[in-house]
Amino acid sequence: MERAEVLKRVIGILTEAQDVRRAVESGEDTAGDGPTATAGVATTLLNEMLPSISVPADASPQQVAALVAQALGPALHTMVSGFSLAFTSLAIAHDNGRTDLTSIEVLQELALEIEAGTYDEGP
Repeated sequence: MERAEVLKRVIGILTEAQDVRRAVESGEDTAGDGPTATAGVATTLLNEMLPSISVPADASPQQVAALVAQALGPALHTMVSGFSLAFTSLAIAHDNGRTDLTSIEVLQELALEIEAGTYDEGP
């Protein structure tokens, strides 16, 4: 999965989580959109991003750890980078006192920047 796609999916997870929180706070019925649905979105992202790992039956614990780290490292790094980018974008808007923007609007702006290729480079 390409980096830009991961970043957009992270934004989708955060946006959906905010929608769920807002619904719960307002007392709306969230039977089909509760935390389980948001967890489902995150699980889907993990299932699509994380590779399967083959470990030889005679591998030592150190070899297993090395194989797992090697296989999962890049995908986890990309996901953590996506959540960090989203958090930083929200934090900057907050720190700058941007009361004219909601957090959803900040995330939408970030998604547009990603779509435009602003974050194509880097880890």
